[in-house]
Amino acid sequence: MIQVEHLCKTYRVSRRDGGLKQAVKALGRRETYAVKALDDISFTIPDGEIVGYIGPNGAGKSSTIKILSGILVPDSGTCLVNGRVPWKERKRHVAEIGVVFGQRTQLWWDVPVTDSFSLLKDIYRIDPAIYRRNAEELTELLDLGDLLRTPTRQLSLGQRMRCEIAASLLHDPKVLFLDEPTIGLDAVSKLAVR
Repeated sequence: MIQVEHLCKTYRVSRRDGGLKQAVKALGRRETYAVKALDDISFTIPDGEIVGYIGPNGAGKSSTIKILSGILVPDSGTCLVNGRVPWKERKRHVAEIGVVFGQRTQLWWDVPVTDSFSLLKDIYRIDPAIYRRNAEELTELLDLGDLLRTPTRQLSLGQRMRCEIAASLLHDPKVLFLDEPTIGLDAVSKLAVR
């Protein structure tokens, strides 16, 4: 279960006008302003639910997912995922979640995808029999086939995202967070990922 109550997160953003004179001026004093990414967000998601978290760019979707996955600490509010505070019990928490960020990879760039999967097996301490079962099932479900033997850098974006989703599911996570997993994909690839 996921419980979020009165979550708030604000970022400090600097800005300046263009040009060399403004760049030199900004070295001594920066003009900053506050951006409220999350302003008193509350929700509960029971076990087994599939939820879409939608909103315009800058609405705080990624910030929420980063807090739920333990990457960010909120300014205020409470958050429990499976009874844990994600940023306080990070090691135990990440062992039970899977996360896919559309603009970040968990696969190693210069090695075949299968080598990345093997490394994730060791990181998550996945039992070899469970790993084999999950890898075979995900390979079939996501049509990975020969992609597993290809270095990540040589995959198309759609192929890489399918591999990213498989990688995030190898350890049987209790919760899966998908943050824009279809960003930049064509219509056919989006359907395959969904």
